[in-house]
Amino acid sequence: MRARAVSTAKISFIFTSSPTVRAPTTKLRFTKCLWKTTLPLAPVKSTDASRTLSHTVDTTVKPDEHAFTNGSSLHTNVVWHKCSVEKNDRQELLNQKGCVIWITGLSGSGKSTVACALTRALHARGKLTYILDGDNVRHGLNCDLTFKAEDRAENIRRIGEVAKLFADAGVICIASVISPYRKDRDACRSILPDGDFIEVFMDIPLCVCEARDPKGLYKLARTGKIKGFTGIDDPYEAPLNSEIVIQQGEVCPPPEAMAEIVISYLEAKGYLHA
Repeated sequence: MRARAVSTAKISFIFTSSPTVRAPTTKLRFTKCLWKTTLPLAPVKSTDASRTLSHTVDTTVKPDEHAFTNGSSLHTNVVWHKCSVEKNDRQELLNQKGCVIWITGLSGSGKSTVACALTRALHARGKLTYILDGDNVRHGLNCDLTFKAEDRAENIRRIGEVAKLFADAGVICIASVISPYRKDRDACRSILPDGDFIEVFMDIPLCVCEARDPKGLYKLARTGKIKGFTGIDDPYEAPLNSEIVIQQGEVCPPPEAMAEIVISYLEAKGYLHA
């Protein structure tokens, strides 16, 4: 026996002026609008008449489910909304485990090159990845930030939060960003479950990076045309306990070889299978 299908239902969307604004400092203005429409609903199909389709979602949140939020919200009336589809479900769908591969190092150390080689290799294996490149992010999400210390900290905080969302979606997120300050990198690590933040330190000497100078930035910094440039007149705080350290010997290994170092780590830790 088939379940009886319901063809249509009336659903009303009403937007009115003067919405409730949670933050006193937020300035929002909405135009008064009234919209009512009738939307068709897809037929409900079932091969079992006794099966009941439930649309109830349990929104009860246990205390430990907030463990990996940063807890810095300025709002006291914001409640975490739980969905019945969770990280484990998404990981099983993708047959991989979400994580953040944080590639840090001086400008010209090869971060973006390794990130691209890594994502190509993982893509060939059927793994879903996404690169958060430091320069690319500043074209959109972080276009309002300068290179002052406080803005650099905010730049890394935002990238860390976005990377966390990708990891929660089951994606292998590759953040390729100088991130010169240790405390900012550690803060990004702290918002992820243990083991899901994989720091890759491109330990390439300044002299090598400056000799490469693919963007001509070191030359501009040396002539004073760029202020606060990492490695010249602004410090780079090297990681103390990175999961992976990539160093250059007498001959620089090809990007694919460096990417394989990271892939070997992911395989050993079980991130390439759900």
